Amino acid sequence: MKFITAVYQEREFVGVQLTQTVIDLERVEEKVFGTRDIPSSMIEFIELYERVEAKVKRLVEAIDDQVNVENGVYKLEDTVIVAPIPRPRKNIFCVGKNYADHAIEMGSKEDIPSHIMLFSKAPTTVIGHDQVILNHRHVTKELDYEGELAVIIGKKGTGIVKEDALSHVFGYTIVNDVTARDLQARHKQFLLGKSLDTSCPMGPVIVHKSAIKDPHHLQIETKVNGEIRQRGNTEQFIFSIEEIISVISQGMTLEPGDIIATGTPAGVGKGFNPPKFLNPGDVIEVSVDSIGTLRNAIEQ
Repeated sequence: MKFITAVYQEREFVGVQLTQTVIDLERVEEKVFGTRDIPSSMIEFIELYERVEAKVKRLVEAIDDQVNVENGVYKLEDTVIVAPIPRPRKNIFCVGKNYADHAIEMGSKEDIPSHIMLFSKAPTTVIGHDQVILNHRHVTKELDYEGELAVIIGKKGTGIVKEDALSHVFGYTIVNDVTARDLQARHKQFLLGKSLDTSCPMGPVIVHKSAIKDPHHLQIETKVNGEIRQRGNTEQFIFSIEEIISVISQGMTLEPGDIIATGTPAGVGKGFNPPKFLNPGDVIEVSVDSIGTLRNAIEQ
């Protein structure tokens, strides 16, 4: 299933995206079952998913792809899809240089890490599909893109072993790790360069893990103004999702709704000679197999 956070007539809700329609889970549950167990925020939904999973599946099976506004089934085109987790509780965990070719384009073979590189992006960076990325021209001249698969944690855990790591995953989404390269270089630590407002487009959906058989075999592609800049596959990861989750959790508790961006393949703007940084009006599209396409434009 493809879970979304969406807005219909100024009301935000957690929904399921079908082919042409969107199911407002909270409203449909109330109409069909007369109960209100399904929460209206994605983090709460993820926390309670095991408790409401059977009910959600029954609701989706009962709904065909027909609009019924009164019962909470809307046209996809009439809803506004926002970031699936509009305001994370924590910084987004980000893995650096998880593709060898990207590590090389940012330096040399000596830059391929032997241990997982981790940094974070502030919760205020998150925006949704088709929302505008601020150009921040007053602080950066080197705005760059990084298309990535992101993991959404579904179950709390500390000291997670690799063999059990995927059981802690709720699903997968797309992240564009927008980066101010000049700030990244100037401050050495990545936080400022990675945490400008609107620099973490996310979505448009979270695909539940049951719909993705192997997250280590997904094609990922990034286009800027229709030009393919990045093309890779998660089978090229240096560090697997299981290892990433295990390493992060050894001394830090992972919780439902936590987001882990797994790294970007080669082809970022800084990797070209001369560099191809983002300009006002540029449109970036990040596509990942089984999830879809995340599209955003840079502020004019």
